[in-house]
Amino acid sequence: MKVAAPALAELREVCQPQAKLQSRNGEHWAGRLYMRAISLRTTRQLVRTSVSPNTLTWVMVVCGVGAGAALLIPGLTGAVLAAVLFQGFLLFDCVDGEVARWKRQFSTAGVYVDRLGAYLADAALMIGAGVRAARGGSELWVSVGLATALGVVLLKASTDLVDVARARSGLLPADEESTQPRSQGIATARRLASIFKIHRVTNGIEASLVLLATAVADAAVGNIGPTRIALAAIAVITWGMVVAHLASILSSSRLR
Repeated sequence: MKVAAPALAELREVCQPQAKLQSRNGEHWAGRLYMRAISLRTTRQLVRTSVSPNTLTWVMVVCGVGAGAALLIPGLTGAVLAAVLFQGFLLFDCVDGEVARWKRQFSTAGVYVDRLGAYLADAALMIGAGVRAARGGSELWVSVGLATALGVVLLKASTDLVDVARARSGLLPADEESTQPRSQGIATARRLASIFKIHRVTNGIEASLVLLATAVADAAVGNIGPTRIALAAIAVITWGMVVAHLASILSSSRLR
């Protein structure tokens, strides 16, 4: 017997809690802007099947790592495929949690794979960009891609390690208020970064769109120069953010 699809309003109430959607760190801007509308309709069909949330999380991981691999395809084709796959990554990143809430199938393993997938996807994209930038030129660009991937991983790890440190000290997870730096200088720098949003290029979703735009520019000028400039800029921003983020954590109340 075919299971009827739940009403969207009922599904939204259960699967998209406002507390999560309104959280500054809990929801990507693209999720709020358009992907949650798409994911809810996808979830509506998936909850009628036997597919598990963990399976959907693994699909998310495959999309993210596949985006990095897609950049190995020369020309605009690879960049378009990478951007599309990263949209798939975002979609399944939304859908796995929505299906888990509806079916009440929560697992620590699912949370772990979700975080691992975020690390792998963003790192794979930067490595793919490095290999792409090295085509027809210096192999040094592969090293730039690897260095950027390492920086992206360190950015994510420095955030996750706050929870690890607090848990090992017997403390509850840090709330958003505790993330505010006590240093006025760091607080000002953080506000400026928030205004200009340059830190967003360290995220695979935004980076895939930047690399798509530079692939278009590559095609227009007839060489890989724009992609190399973009990768170099992302590398500098990423490592600047690593230092700034570490300073922000140590100057806040997150570790107290």
